[in-house]
Amino acid sequence: MIATQIALDWPQALTAFLDHLRVEKRYSPQTLRTYRFQLEKAIDTLALVATTLGDAERHHLQAYLTGLHRAGQSPRSIALAAASLRSLMGWAKRNALIDDNPTTGLRTPKPNKRLPAILDADATTQLVEIEASEPLSVRDRAMLELFYSAGLRLGEVAALRWQDLDLSEGSVRVLGKGNKTRIVPVGRPAVVALRELAALHSAPEAPVFGNGRGGALSPRGIQKRVAHWAKQQGLWQRVHPHLLRHSFASHVLESSGDLRGVQEMLGHQNIATTQVYTHLNFQHLAEVYDKAHPRAKREK
Repeated sequence: MIATQIALDWPQALTAFLDHLRVEKRYSPQTLRTYRFQLEKAIDTLALVATTLGDAERHHLQAYLTGLHRAGQSPRSIALAAASLRSLMGWAKRNALIDDNPTTGLRTPKPNKRLPAILDADATTQLVEIEASEPLSVRDRAMLELFYSAGLRLGEVAALRWQDLDLSEGSVRVLGKGNKTRIVPVGRPAVVALRELAALHSAPEAPVFGNGRGGALSPRGIQKRVAHWAKQQGLWQRVHPHLLRHSFASHVLESSGDLRGVQEMLGHQNIATTQVYTHLNFQHLAEVYDKAHPRAKREK
């Protein structure tokens, strides 16, 4: 295919695309790193057969994905590579940098469906109910309570300012994926923990979870604190912020059955993304049935 207006070479195209994701889409640094990694890896191969973005054709992209498959990459990894290329080429087509989108009709291996891990309610309570006796543990308890209470993403928690919280109403305003704002309820234990933290410092524009040097605790710093407390509280399972988000979604859905409400709280654009938690709940019910029902255990 031939570029309509500007024949961007691969480095130029990648730089412009990542700037678009950072400035216009406001994607998190972690998401930007993922896009950069996937696309730089693809460009190393594609540049050997297509000098510019406009020279790339579908069979070039398909050959690249097929090569990943032959190299033993998982279906999930190949799907991520394909999604990154689709995003890049879709952006290029919308900006008239190419005439046709070469990712149309790309084939990828069907990914294996993996259900997200969760913490059960007892383990989650064990994690969040840490002894908050000094400023650092006060901050961390409020952070853990908020993760589990509101099901927020790591980047959303890292970006929070006190002006985003309404503790009297028990809610938090977050800017999620796609630059979309949503209001999420915050439960009473989280509100109590946040009030304790607010008593230490709560200027409206200040980060809710500070690093002790006047700035916000980084996403990596948050991950380390979550892992620290999981070990400290005696949990054997690997615990990370997204695990608390999964646990929040599964526990709320199990109690309420309100799939649409959980979708809104999580900020999922597509309800199919939220439906994975219905499978988690069915899996739990199946395990209960197998253990409890008199006729569940059949003779072999």
